[in-house]
Amino acid sequence: MLLFTNRDLRKLIIPLVIEQILTVTIGMADTVMISSVGEAAVSGVSLVDTINILIINIFTALATGGAVVSSQYIGKGDADNACLAAKQLILSTGAISLAVAALSQLFRAPLLTAIFGHVEADVFQNALVYFFFTGLSYPFIALYNSGAALFRAMGNSRISMIASLAMNMINIAGNAILIFGFGMGVAGAAIATLVSRIFGAAMMLILLKNRQNPIHVDSYRRLGFQPGMIKSIMRIGVPNGLENGMFQVGKILVQGLVASFGTMAIAANAVANSIAMVEIIPGSAIGLAMITVVGQCVGAGDFEQAHRYTLRLTKLSYLAIGALNAVMILFIRPIVGIFQLSEATMALAIQLLILHGFLTVVFWPTAFTLPNGLRAANDAKFTMLVSIFSMWSCRIGLSFLLSRGFGLGVLGVWLAMGCDWVLRAVIFTARLQSGRWKNKQYI
Repeated sequence: MLLFTNRDLRKLIIPLVIEQILTVTIGMADTVMISSVGEAAVSGVSLVDTINILIINIFTALATGGAVVSSQYIGKGDADNACLAAKQLILSTGAISLAVAALSQLFRAPLLTAIFGHVEADVFQNALVYFFFTGLSYPFIALYNSGAALFRAMGNSRISMIASLAMNMINIAGNAILIFGFGMGVAGAAIATLVSRIFGAAMMLILLKNRQNPIHVDSYRRLGFQPGMIKSIMRIGVPNGLENGMFQVGKILVQGLVASFGTMAIAANAVANSIAMVEIIPGSAIGLAMITVVGQCVGAGDFEQAHRYTLRLTKLSYLAIGALNAVMILFIRPIVGIFQLSEATMALAIQLLILHGFLTVVFWPTAFTLPNGLRAANDAKFTMLVSIFSMWSCRIGLSFLLSRGFGLGVLGVWLAMGCDWVLRAVIFTARLQSGRWKNKQYI
């Protein structure tokens, strides 16, 4: 008997696609609206967002650990432990995110200087302001991600979609009022983002108290402390967090390299990255769905269905990404034109996006969607080791070689990224077909 029908998959994936669109829109709305302030503002926000993405991805990795454990308990039919896992996830992500937020406030300036060097003064000042307000939002985005992951573990992605819609509307309205109405520039964009994340976290925590949900939290005052359950979550979350963390550390190092090429390169890279996030939306959404689907299959002890669903969802990712990127390449000039760049910066951004679109269609699903099936089957340590090796050997090493050694500039950085994807795709495909992931310990 199939654990997920076609209707079940549609109900899970379609809201996730919409949610991913809205999530990416928040970042793009900031960039588009800030672009009216100038390229120095865009560059400052871009530098800080590289750090923000690192931090948020670590929180997301911990949330994924909680989602995998909860999904496996649901597949096993153990609702009590699924709820206990939810409590421990909220407790651990809340404590960690508060500590990270405090550190971000204490070391804003030295951290930016250490990572990006001595960038232009106006870029650095914008980065300082943006980092201050977005650093305050870390606990809220961490709790939101945890709540969203738990609802997805139940197979209910509609809740996180609605929350993302509300957050998106708050962010865009806040941007319009604070940037254009009050002339607050980068600070206005950051404050709008902070307020939207506070709302999202509050919404998730309130909805998780509903006892009709298979996974719920009866009281936030009595979360308790269960080391064994936290260890189960961390067994998935920590390797996934290290993987995502090292991935983003690599991107930060590469961003420092890009910064050395000047404001035009920084701005083109920032805009291209914003639009590139749209190109991978279907694959990201399907990857999130795979955590739920494969996790429940593994919890039920049905590894054959886990294998079939991993292949099926990866193929679906290829179809969806291929269709989306074909359309985006056709309209790439008017899309980039939204960001009000100079002609030279716009031409460079378009060049980067055409390269990214090709690489995404050919390699992205097997490099990033497929390994979520392995993670959901507790093979997170393997995916971590592969990703770290690929990041440092290809994306970082080749970035310096191609951009400086061969004089390709920022284009060399994106070519190195493509080599990273190719290596991941080959290894993860071989791992899935080997079947060795089926022997991993689960709850």
